[in-house]
Amino acid sequence: MMFFSTRDAEKKPFKASEVIKQGLASDGGLFVPDSVPSLSLDEISELANKSYPEKAATILSKFLSDYTYEELLEDATAAYSPAGFPDGAAPLKKVRDGLFSLELWRGPTAAFKDMALQIMPRLLSRALVKTGEENTALILVATSGDTGKAALEGHKDVDKVKIMVFYPVDGVSKVQKLQMVTQTGSNVNVCAINGNFDDAQTGVKKIFSDPEAKAKLLENGYVLSSANSINWGRLAPQIVYYFHSYCELLKNGEITLGEAINVCVPTGNFGNIFAAYIAKMMGLPIDKMVCASNSNNVLTDFIESGVYDRNRSFHLTMSPSMDILISSNLERLLYFTAGTEATAAYMKQLSETGRYEISADVKQIIRSNFAGYCADENETAKTLRSYYNNGYLADTHTSVALCCADKYLADTKDEKKMVVVSTASPYKFAADVYKSITATDAPEGTAALDALRDLTGMEISYPLRDLDKRTVNFDTVVEKEQMLDEVYKFM
Repeated sequence: MMFFSTRDAEKKPFKASEVIKQGLASDGGLFVPDSVPSLSLDEISELANKSYPEKAATILSKFLSDYTYEELLEDATAAYSPAGFPDGAAPLKKVRDGLFSLELWRGPTAAFKDMALQIMPRLLSRALVKTGEENTALILVATSGDTGKAALEGHKDVDKVKIMVFYPVDGVSKVQKLQMVTQTGSNVNVCAINGNFDDAQTGVKKIFSDPEAKAKLLENGYVLSSANSINWGRLAPQIVYYFHSYCELLKNGEITLGEAINVCVPTGNFGNIFAAYIAKMMGLPIDKMVCASNSNNVLTDFIESGVYDRNRSFHLTMSPSMDILISSNLERLLYFTAGTEATAAYMKQLSETGRYEISADVKQIIRSNFAGYCADENETAKTLRSYYNNGYLADTHTSVALCCADKYLADTKDEKKMVVVSTASPYKFAADVYKSITATDAPEGTAALDALRDLTGMEISYPLRDLDKRTVNFDTVVEKEQMLDEVYKFM
């Protein structure tokens, strides 16, 4: 299988290893496969009897054709080991009849990003060898909280790799910040910017598309790569857990083979829910994908109206990983629904005016697959408290999804089984979870974790214990215009 840029009408081909090494296409587009492989219902049934690493190797081998199944199985087995995932990778928990929570945060950083970022560094290391790369891969990451720590943890001390993470100084939770600034490793760097996540993401993309910057880095022995979901090597492993959730429903007798399900995904950058769309294209029986947004509801409006307009107020919320107005992976959906030329035109309009409007036929395709809902701060808190009182403790992002799932069910009366993607441990946002339940402020700092544990009886997620006792290793804060300078200092 070959890949090419969403914006390249000539479709210059790239191997999977080249795509994983490079991350972002030189024209600013995102890499997509030249075709989407399919799995039959019988093959899906066979997956139900396989381990998570075996599922991962099977799905990934469909896309990463210059990797062997044996290589992928070795990497997946190491990535999803009991040491990193003591509760197992992606356990599916029944919340109530017809509603299930796919808990993707049971890994080494307590966020769903671990599901991709524990295996991606291994894929990148192999990519460097497969492409004959002699330079060091310099990974640049923009994060709204969880990707940063997961990427740092996954890539620390990896040979021939250095990683630098940028985050908005006031746009992550205290726990998320502590996780990043206390990171250890000989090849890591963390830098805050005065701005929001979109500023950080735009800054990273600008560096990737700057020929002078890339040339200077190359002169010093570095090639750029990315660990954000703009990198296909990060997105592809996310496809796996949708197949896994369906297989778990099959094993538990909740559905029969071929029975369609719905999924509800808390969404900011559109990567997680786009992975569900690819799974559906591969033959997984998914009917509706509910795109759940917080007060930054640009995607909700887009799905409803066909107009993407980032020219709106930006809100800092208790679900900061979703505080995004430029959803990068939406470009991949546009490619599959509108084609290369239209996608390039839409992205040009977005860059120049901050908005674009899709055609009526494209809008119809998207609305036939997706439903857009949003939850404001009051709704998120109310939903979190209600589910806790009924026996399920969720973080703020998952609560947005639960609220949107409930809205969808109320509107449609759809009786299909619904899988809600749970993206983070409640302890990553302990203060807001505590306040949502009690209507009182939590203690300051990491004391909020202890307060939430005492309130709920749920043990603090193992990666978040004793955060306050770790040494702060990074305290740099710069303007968004200074990001490239910080990269040069790091090389």
